[in-house]
Amino acid sequence: MSNKQTMSFQTEVKQLLQLMIHSLYSNKEIFLRELVSNASDAIDKLRFEQIKDPKLNHGQELFIELSFDKDKKTITLSDNGIGMTYDEVIENIGTIAKSGTKKFIEQLSGDEKKDANLIGQFGVGFYSAFIVAKEVELITLKAGLKNDEAVCWISDGSGEFSIETVNKEISGTTIILHLKDDNDDLLSDWQLRSLIRKYSDHINYPIKMLKTPELDKDGKEVEAAPELETVNKANALWVRNKNDITDEEYKEFYKHIAHDFHDPLVWTHSRVEGTQEYTQLLYIPSQAPFDLYDNKRRYGIKLYIKRVFIMDDAEKLLPNYLRFVRGIIDSQNLPLNVSREILQSSKDIDAIRSGATKKILSLLEDMAKNEPENYTKFYKEFGNVLKEGIIEDFANKDRIAKLLRFATTTSNSTEPTVSLEEYVARASSEQDKIYYITAESYNAAKNSPHLEIFKQKNIEVLLLTDRIDEWVSSHLSDFDKKQLVSVASANLDLGKADEKTEEEQKAKAEAAKPVLEKIKTALGDKIKDVNVTTRLVNSPSCLVVDNHGMSIHMERLLKQAGQAVPESKPTLEVNLDHVLLKKIDGTVDADQTRDLALIIYDQAALAEGLQLDDPTAFVTRMNSLIS
Repeated sequence: MSNKQTMSFQTEVKQLLQLMIHSLYSNKEIFLRELVSNASDAIDKLRFEQIKDPKLNHGQELFIELSFDKDKKTITLSDNGIGMTYDEVIENIGTIAKSGTKKFIEQLSGDEKKDANLIGQFGVGFYSAFIVAKEVELITLKAGLKNDEAVCWISDGSGEFSIETVNKEISGTTIILHLKDDNDDLLSDWQLRSLIRKYSDHINYPIKMLKTPELDKDGKEVEAAPELETVNKANALWVRNKNDITDEEYKEFYKHIAHDFHDPLVWTHSRVEGTQEYTQLLYIPSQAPFDLYDNKRRYGIKLYIKRVFIMDDAEKLLPNYLRFVRGIIDSQNLPLNVSREILQSSKDIDAIRSGATKKILSLLEDMAKNEPENYTKFYKEFGNVLKEGIIEDFANKDRIAKLLRFATTTSNSTEPTVSLEEYVARASSEQDKIYYITAESYNAAKNSPHLEIFKQKNIEVLLLTDRIDEWVSSHLSDFDKKQLVSVASANLDLGKADEKTEEEQKAKAEAAKPVLEKIKTALGDKIKDVNVTTRLVNSPSCLVVDNHGMSIHMERLLKQAGQAVPESKPTLEVNLDHVLLKKIDGTVDADQTRDLALIIYDQAALAEGLQLDDPTAFVTRMNSLIS
């Protein structure tokens, strides 16, 4: 019984359709690749369901059929895959049922090139049909349902769609594109075959079209019964010998599985033999997806067992910090009835996960060594995600550390370009530590007063300005037997490079006890202690924390995230050679001493990026000092 309804698209879909129609029109032929990929995925899902429910297996050949009608100006694409129910059609087509929708829409700018890139990252292949079609008709029947439970969905892409139940003989999905007037070039047997071979030759299922009629000696068509023939190679690309696969085929396969319009940056294709036998074809994208940091993001590895699709986005096949990787893993050993529960605890899966992780790290190491320009591109897109591996993957921490890149006080770039190996190689023989500073921005880090002694002594310092760097530095305690030390730590030790200066500072501190007591009394419970600095040259003061305490920057990040942070007080270090300290030493007026002490404390707090408790009072005190 028909229950025809007319509904409106979700607001985001309306915007998306307009972008599809206008922004991507210059590359209109990609619509066929996207629809064929969806059809292939539908057949994959049916094969998996047939494993769980043998009743769904009717012994029919699984394939995709493509046809066209010049008179009606239509292109029809059919598959006999899993199909959809009434509710699934509304959910999958009437709305964008994926995480990150709001963020996606917020990034749409009106810049056609940029918008097209975002669409590619979002992977909304079905909507590409509206690039060439003025109306799209979809008829689908979910495998296992009765023939009269099929669904017909129709829309012209303007904002509404109609949906009703109809009859369909075979489960699967048929899409009929009613072409716009300027797309007659697609109504050609040769053109459609060319597009299939160009974009979808690697699809694992036959893509069939009516056999081209034979011509007699006079050039006339020989009458014959209609017969379908396979247009594509119809075998799994990953099982072929990699020497027989062209770069273009690899790239098109990536676009198929990743639903990405861009070429991948690099890939690795290998067969692993031994206790576990599996083939892996893994890609590193050239651009990060917009939802890379979304907790509900999709993972990018498809799991096959003996070329039977098992599941999409198998997050157990790679650790979270490699979530940008796309590809397939096809195992010969795992049982076909493998379930998500088995995946979560299987030793076989753990072995595959470990092997795939090492393969990706090897790929990155090779790229960093032999293709530095490509590695720079990779790191710009995925460097912060790779850093998560220092925290997550203890077994590979040393390998990951070598892949990290940093901006430093001696590099000429604001971008991270220096490896830890390079840092260690150019450090002086007297330097036994790796020094770093964390801050909210490159300029805040590079101009921090904490760096003054390091600049004076030409000691390179890593500038860590990404939010994750605080967690990375707390988990990466050493590299190449050199301890990583924050320049903002109390009891800063410059080793042999600063032995003479340290002795001089001790003598100064002993002589300066009266002025230190004045400052400590004036500041009260704002600070833990006041010490003479060994790190400042030009600035009057800075704030430091205990060597094993939480950094000021980390404390600020946690508070911004709404987390409760244990109360802690910093130590104020002062530069006795600075004019403000000499003023404090020379004054006997308690109010003036307090004002000067608060000024040097507030200056140190501002240099750390902290907000002052009373900015107006700070301004008043500064004006008074200047006048």
